[in-house]
Amino acid sequence: MEKTSTGLVENVAGLLCYVLGWVSGLVFILIEQENKFVRFHAMQSIIVFGALTVASFILGWIPFIGVFFASLIWLLGLALWIVLMIKAYQGTRYKLPWAGNLAEKQVG
Repeated sequence: MEKTSTGLVENVAGLLCYVLGWVSGLVFILIEQENKFVRFHAMQSIIVFGALTVASFILGWIPFIGVFFASLIWLLGLALWIVLMIKAYQGTRYKLPWAGNLAEKQVG
């Protein structure tokens, strides 16, 4: 594994892109300007967890059924969070169906 401009090994930086959801993705997209692997994982983190945050927030306002769906989104987010961190640490450029393609287009 090669080092990034942040001084971290790229698989560790890729994992860190997901640690705090879209927030850590935003941090890494701003500080890592060169490494495509890290930038991909940072952008995918922003897209996935940003969308889940917005959806959960909106659904949380709907009485009764909204809380149920917001809870399902939270469970989905937890599962994705674990899988994406593991895949990034393994050095895999793991693409989710819609978010991965969009992230790839954004970072080149």
